[in-house]
Amino acid sequence: MELTEAAIGRMEKARAIVERLAEGEPKYGVSTGFGALATVSIPPDRRQALQAALVRSHAAGMGDPVEDDVVRAMILLRARTLALGASGARPLVAQAMIDLLNAGISPIVPEYGSLGASGDLAPLAHGALALLGEGDVHHRGRRRLAADALDEAGLEPITLVEKEGLAVTNGTDAILGMLCLAVDDARRLLAQADMIAALTVEGLLASDGPFADDLQQLRPHPGQAVSAANIRAMLAGSPIVASHKTDDPRVQDAYSIRCTPSVHGAARDTLEHVDRVAENELASAIDNPMVLPDGRVESCGNFHGAPLGFAADFLAIALAEVGAIAERRMDRLLDQSRSHGLPPFLADEVGVDSGLMIGHYTAAAMASENKRLAVPASVDSLPTSGMQEDHVSMAWGAARKLRKVIDNVRRILAVEYVVAARAIDLRQPLEPARATGLIVGLLRESVAGPGPDRHLSPDLSQAEALLMGDTLQLELDGGDAAIT
Repeated sequence: MELTEAAIGRMEKARAIVERLAEGEPKYGVSTGFGALATVSIPPDRRQALQAALVRSHAAGMGDPVEDDVVRAMILLRARTLALGASGARPLVAQAMIDLLNAGISPIVPEYGSLGASGDLAPLAHGALALLGEGDVHHRGRRRLAADALDEAGLEPITLVEKEGLAVTNGTDAILGMLCLAVDDARRLLAQADMIAALTVEGLLASDGPFADDLQQLRPHPGQAVSAANIRAMLAGSPIVASHKTDDPRVQDAYSIRCTPSVHGAARDTLEHVDRVAENELASAIDNPMVLPDGRVESCGNFHGAPLGFAADFLAIALAEVGAIAERRMDRLLDQSRSHGLPPFLADEVGVDSGLMIGHYTAAAMASENKRLAVPASVDSLPTSGMQEDHVSMAWGAARKLRKVIDNVRRILAVEYVVAARAIDLRQPLEPARATGLIVGLLRESVAGPGPDRHLSPDLSQAEALLMGDTLQLELDGGDAAIT
């Protein structure tokens, strides 16, 4: 990665404005203190010390380290904002961030510290410490001092000057990074949820009638149409489904089966909204104050995380329901009274074996936790900084719990995958559809089929690994499902 000439030009123009202002009346972020200390004027000979002090004091996080992929996304997005030329930082600051990424150096950022108020102050400050050669980083697979990692990579610490302390700490970049990663993860999960739901339809000898295109057109929500089309494509040509087209005494399937496109589809539509929010933020310059082309340096509220917090909370709610309906589907497969001929808990020797009973417990525990995690974080606020920052977004918390919801949903779907695949195996000699049979076959490469009880956790972990990898993806071509 490198800065373009256009980015360097924008940054140099904004920097010239800051340097002119530094010689005049006190200006927030240039020649004053910060937050509630904004009325304190700082003499020129102390302004460099002010920038370093800001980074050190704001690097006040606690808790376990945030994941490296989040930290790297945060640094990349902060460099992107600086490169837009509205922050007044010198090009060398953005270049120093890019150098960290290119060298594989990831600052250690503790989990707690951001209120999503002036953006991610504490996380960004921990990231900025590494630019100064301070703090700890991950480099080459281990935790080490930033100064040592920089030296080994042939990099020099930088010295921040007027406005740059704010420029490297005042943004929503960590929240945005987590939201972008969540959007990518959620898009894959929703396709996988449709695929696995189709397995359950076959395992329960359920009908494909509710997924018909003309029925879906009567309720034209875009996501619902996509989800139903996915399930139809997965079930196309299924001998299992065809086996009970006639003479089936059941009038209709349970909500958790025939309403799957409604729930999965609503989650898809929510995801599209969240994607637009993330795209808008990716096009934004986030800082305070902002340096404008006409020479003004204006305080603003662009750093407030509300747009991202609302989006993260909304997506967490939607995905929690995807996990909830999956848990209900698998429960039907395991209950002898509702599974239409399957053995209790899909056990081999009923009574001696418990089958997949406790796998469902695990999924139920995560579905229950998701209900708690779906409670919005963005409706909360605690005033800070001597009441200067009297309304904060809590968007960091919203993004953190969204990532946990995604992990839980993936694991719930992994359990349903194992349960539904075993149910299909137990329906033999009836055969599944080509597409559903293919994904059962993929699972069977690492997870054995029905048989006596065995250590179940490794099987569930193998299914989860399939969902996390690149193997189990759905592509539709002319209504046919192609599994890659």
